[in-house]
Amino acid sequence: MFKIDQLSCGYGQSQILHDLDLNVAKREIVAVMGRNGMGKTTLFKSLMGILPQWKGQVSVDGHDVSALETHERVERGIAYVPQGRMIFPSMTVLENIQTGLPASARGKVPEDLYALFPVLYDMQSRKGGNLSGGQQQQLAIARALATNPKVLLLDEPTEGIQPSIIKDIARTLKEIRNLRDLTIVVSEQVLSFTLEIADRFLVIEKGRFVIEETRDRVDEATISRYLSV
Repeated sequence: MFKIDQLSCGYGQSQILHDLDLNVAKREIVAVMGRNGMGKTTLFKSLMGILPQWKGQVSVDGHDVSALETHERVERGIAYVPQGRMIFPSMTVLENIQTGLPASARGKVPEDLYALFPVLYDMQSRKGGNLSGGQQQQLAIARALATNPKVLLLDEPTEGIQPSIIKDIARTLKEIRNLRDLTIVVSEQVLSFTLEIADRFLVIEKGRFVIEETRDRVDEATISRYLSV
């Protein structure tokens, strides 16, 4: 469903990502783990076309999207929840979700979004900036799902979220995967969260994947060493 071949990119003359390969199946949840500064956010920005790739290929459902602009990649099925959530604080919950809807939806929010995030239904008229961190994260995920994606990218979704809400988000992501047959790639530093949701684990170190393990073979101690400062 989602494939990366020999992806490289960087900023100016500084190369950050080095020939990354990744093949993610339909309905698979993959966690990309690593400390700050190892290339997680750079990877996601490159996958979305926000940061131009130097070389390599990105494919969604067999279609090469490498040369497409960000909005075109969204149309082809990639949705992105950025680090820090980036919701629109002066807009209501409903308006935030509507920004993700295709024109054909005519502003009507799919009922399953509110079923997944009932708190957003209760707060439709509340300004996004007045929500808690956990509620904002739910809003950001709902806005991404409004595009009806095939692949969902989440960049550090647990950042600034209290532990009880992190468990709720983990449960909801698995539910989303099952209900929508969605492929999910999540970057994260919290191992306990990814152990709840991921089918496969990759560790990124200085822009290269240095570990790849399936859920049943993951070595928690080794991954923890890469995450420690």
